[in-house]
Amino acid sequence: MDEAFWQRRWARNEIGFHLNEVNPYLRRHWPSLKLAQGARVLVPLCGKSLDMAWLADQGFAVLGVELSERAAEDFFSEHELVPDVSVQGEFKVYRAGMVEIRCGDFFAMTPADVADCQALYDRAALIALPADMRQRYVNHLVSILAPNCQGLLITLDYQQEQMSGPPFAVSDAEVRMSLSAHWKVDLLERANVLNESNWRFLQRGLTRLEESCYRLGELS
Repeated sequence: MDEAFWQRRWARNEIGFHLNEVNPYLRRHWPSLKLAQGARVLVPLCGKSLDMAWLADQGFAVLGVELSERAAEDFFSEHELVPDVSVQGEFKVYRAGMVEIRCGDFFAMTPADVADCQALYDRAALIALPADMRQRYVNHLVSILAPNCQGLLITLDYQQEQMSGPPFAVSDAEVRMSLSAHWKVDLLERANVLNESNWRFLQRGLTRLEESCYRLGELS
């Protein structure tokens, strides 16, 4: 899985991972982070997620990172915003209002790029990556974010042999093994989501699909 894979998905509009509503876990649990108004939030592999607009509406500054320029352009056009566009290092940067999206390789992000980020929101990044890339992703997050950065993480879990990702299965054990050395990991909610509204997973033969929401807190 590489950049070309995701560019093809966006070019063909094969974006079943995009939700046409704000994630309900975000609405319910984001306030538990108790962030100050204006805090900046890193959203890796952000696509054109409506969650970014919701965060901005709540008074937070959003820094999305995304490979596809089309995703960034769609986000701003669908919210009737005209972004300022510039090039900063390896990234093409779109900015309007409280939202900035940097188009490029997430692994090229540096500590300086996220120095003012106080929180992380991951709904579709960790589960978008195969197993051999997930630990690299976590390691990179840890290397660039400040130690006191909090977060909200949403995952999916199923029997991986029943379906090839993405989205990939990420178990509770993997979440805790990968993240607990860096954050206090609290499971906030878990639900069985294998139902008619997720018909595409039923069609692909899944017999179990669980969605989990975790709060990533500062280690004491």
